[in-house]
Amino acid sequence: MSHRGPLTAVITTVLGATLGGLLIWRVYRTKRKRLPSIQKVADPVEAPCPVNKDFTAVECQYTKPPNVQEKEFKAVECQTTQQPPPVQIPSYEQLLGVKPVMVSSEEEWQQLWPLMEKELSVFPVLGLDCEWVSVKGRTSAVSLLQMATYSGLCVLVRLLAFRSGQQPFPLSLMEVLRDPHVLKVGVGCYEDGKRLTRDYGLSLTCTVDLRYLALRQRQVTVNNGLSLKSLAEDLLNVSLDKSLELRCSDWEADQLTLQQMAYAARDAQVSIALFLHLLGLHPEASLESPSGSSYSELASRCQGLVDVPFRGRGDGEDRTPDGERRRRTRKTPTYESPESGDQQVPDPRKNNKRKPLGVGYSARKSPLYDNCFLHAPDGQPLCTCDKKKAKWYLDKGIGVLQSEEPFVVRLLFEPSGRPDSQQDYYLTAKENLCVVCGKADSYIRKNIVPHEYRRHFPTEMKDHNSHDILLLCTSCHAASNVHDSFLKQRLAEEFSAPQGCEEGVRLLEDLDRRRVRSAARALLTAREELPEQRREELQALIKSFLDMNEEQELTEEVVQQAGSLETRIFNEAYVPHGLKVVQASAEQGLRGLMDLERRWRQHFLTTMQPRHLPPLWSVDHNHSKFLRKYGEDLPIKLN
Repeated sequence: MSHRGPLTAVITTVLGATLGGLLIWRVYRTKRKRLPSIQKVADPVEAPCPVNKDFTAVECQYTKPPNVQEKEFKAVECQTTQQPPPVQIPSYEQLLGVKPVMVSSEEEWQQLWPLMEKELSVFPVLGLDCEWVSVKGRTSAVSLLQMATYSGLCVLVRLLAFRSGQQPFPLSLMEVLRDPHVLKVGVGCYEDGKRLTRDYGLSLTCTVDLRYLALRQRQVTVNNGLSLKSLAEDLLNVSLDKSLELRCSDWEADQLTLQQMAYAARDAQVSIALFLHLLGLHPEASLESPSGSSYSELASRCQGLVDVPFRGRGDGEDRTPDGERRRRTRKTPTYESPESGDQQVPDPRKNNKRKPLGVGYSARKSPLYDNCFLHAPDGQPLCTCDKKKAKWYLDKGIGVLQSEEPFVVRLLFEPSGRPDSQQDYYLTAKENLCVVCGKADSYIRKNIVPHEYRRHFPTEMKDHNSHDILLLCTSCHAASNVHDSFLKQRLAEEFSAPQGCEEGVRLLEDLDRRRVRSAARALLTAREELPEQRREELQALIKSFLDMNEEQELTEEVVQQAGSLETRIFNEAYVPHGLKVVQASAEQGLRGLMDLERRWRQHFLTTMQPRHLPPLWSVDHNHSKFLRKYGEDLPIKLN
């Protein structure tokens, strides 16, 4: 046996042991490195997803350790968004403790409007009230408009600065008053809106009288009546200062006192507080959603009470505390007296001389626009029309139905005219809603150029022209008519066409004929009771008018004829105001009449600020067409 055998075995054994030890040590180190990574991912408590304190989006992503299945380790995205704090209703003390802000110019209103707009987006309700001056029992124009939001923010708008067009009303103020998705609540707020329309042409819509809400809530106890002062005491335990000196103070003074400002603001703030109370929205409670209460939710709880004038129903409760019905008598109508603490309008059940503006308007019972289309024989669109007219062509056999939806009739004859282009006003579909505020019900037609002028235009300018007939709701229609009266007065002064004078009256009262008729009626009814001298004077008056001799006998038949004498005679100098204005404009030819038409259209845009005009409506509608078709030297034949 060789000596190399044992030595080789020893060396081989040592090398093998060394390599094996190194291998074991490497495996051991490798396992120790892997263990913390696995524990770190497997234990969610030790490695939470980090969250930024500022509520910004944070992404937490872990790397997949080796030899671990993909489905066990996924990229995790932790994202948190900032949630607005819930909107809380302030306590009545907090709401009534907010100091009012006075606004006397458009600039001051624009500075305050963003804050009010933000609060209305949370809770679309305004407490509203008005103040005015009464002189010898007659009310002057509204002097102060108060509006309060749910937080107590109260804006006092001094309307004296905007009277007689001294400065225009801010557009946002006009829009919030006529916004059909912002409730205006108060006692007598519907009547206040009619005053604003009558005095300034401001349209107020979406009003709710708190007295109706109080009557509807049968669980509410009203012991002292339905005035604002009484409701505040009974429901809120708040006492309002309604002293005569304060209520009848000078609201048109150059500077209102702190007492006047507090009094005016308190009425609007109490109105919004009463609304919250009557709807069960108690102080310190959160509104139903983080974004506040929507208009639809609030309107559903006031269903049937929006824009309804209050009709007096006694002191409020139909029953006495004992449960017995109160007796109602027609002799003593119950309505709020001046001592009750609120400025009230006359009892609506009485025959008042002046109706509120907007009352008596007859709203359309059917849509104005059916948006049916007429096409030429070659298929070119001609115009839109109502369904009745479209069916007339079918019934007469001079048109065929092309489609039901939309309703299209193709004519079987060549029309007398075609539109100049496809961008024509009469080819556009139009919506049945108020072009000013967007209200989709209770609308009526409005003549942008009043009929008293349009009727005297030449035939070329008024036939087949519906461009200047738009839809307005009853409230906006009444406001627009007030603005129209201002422009009519300016036109009367410019063109020496006064309104309401002798020249503008068709029939005049003949005083001589009236005296004769009165004398004859006196003889017929009280001949025997009259003194002899007086009887002879009356008979002589009748004979003189009828050219009778003194010897002629005044028979009963002649006296009866004189008693039925017509006293009104035609005014030979009569020239209607509208005709006189049109005549003066027509002296400048076709351009003069187009200027008058443009003036009325621009007047409507400026005063009413419509937001929903039909497409392609224009102040210069058809003017270029008239000049191209008839020329500037068109002989003007007025109607």
